[in-house]
Amino acid sequence: MTMRQSLPSEAICAAPIDAAIDFIAKTQKDSGEIPWFCGGKTDPWDHVEAAMGLSIAGYFQQARRAFEWLAQTQLEDGSWYCSYKNGQPEDKTREANMSSYIAVGAYHYFLITRDKAFVKQYWDVIRAAINFAVNLQAPGGEIYWAVSPEGHTDKMALLTGSSSVYMSLKCALAIASELNHNMPEWENALKKLEDAICRRPYIFNVSKSRFSMDWFYPILCGALRGQSARKRIDKYWKKFVMEGQGVRCVSDRPWVTLAETSEFCLALSAMGNRSQSEIVFNWICDKRYEDGSFWCGHTYPDMTIWPEEKNTWTNAVVLMAADAIYGLTPASQMFSHKFWNKP
Repeated sequence: MTMRQSLPSEAICAAPIDAAIDFIAKTQKDSGEIPWFCGGKTDPWDHVEAAMGLSIAGYFQQARRAFEWLAQTQLEDGSWYCSYKNGQPEDKTREANMSSYIAVGAYHYFLITRDKAFVKQYWDVIRAAINFAVNLQAPGGEIYWAVSPEGHTDKMALLTGSSSVYMSLKCALAIASELNHNMPEWENALKKLEDAICRRPYIFNVSKSRFSMDWFYPILCGALRGQSARKRIDKYWKKFVMEGQGVRCVSDRPWVTLAETSEFCLALSAMGNRSQSEIVFNWICDKRYEDGSFWCGHTYPDMTIWPEEKNTWTNAVVLMAADAIYGLTPASQMFSHKFWNKP
């Protein structure tokens, strides 16, 4: 299957999709590791995101190799280091959201392939990763963001990171259900985390509120839904959205990033606002290099491409947004609020 064949004719970015996938596949190392770019670092969250791009395109062998790399490099406590370079640890901080995100990638792969043997194979890896994050949950429900290289818990909670863990917990519980595992401690952790995100946002580090991810991640993960989600989108739209261009990475800089824009499209689609999601998505479909792969970001109005490196995870999340809008795979509705509220 190629993405060019799968995308409907009205999708204006149909032509470069194959190039985006080709870039991710060519960047993947023989070990299965997927760095940001050739010669760049690898972090476990973006590694999983890139693997999800491969799954969308039907590159299942390459996606499985990515999960094999994770299984081989997982630490005894269920975590991974924050970054690796040429297969070796570079930053030995262990972040909750980075380590737990394997559950999202694994469930995404399962929804596309219905390969139950795959999630059964990686159950122990997923369980250990989720337990690492749950063990960092504060009494108030928020997730402490990391353990330092020296083994100390950094008792700072980030709204974006905790929202990512929320999505990981949902996917891990869905996998547990498929495998007939009862995980009440995860269910309790999810409820406490949702309560923290929705009702006590003040407990999270406010210094990150200038980042657009803090704006839409509570919606993307499905913690904020319905009228609460719509109010949050409307309240900060002008703060982060540059009409005709995309979403700023940070509110005080004229820098539009394709990853944040694509994730924002996922959030809009998750709310059921597919038409608005498609409008925003179309703003970035021409932001690509001559080889068809997508930019990381650009400044506006001078239209300077920055940074110049091509990122695997940026190209992957563009594919995820396209999937959510155009229904390319059986996993296209994985972020949809209705998907998780189905009978």
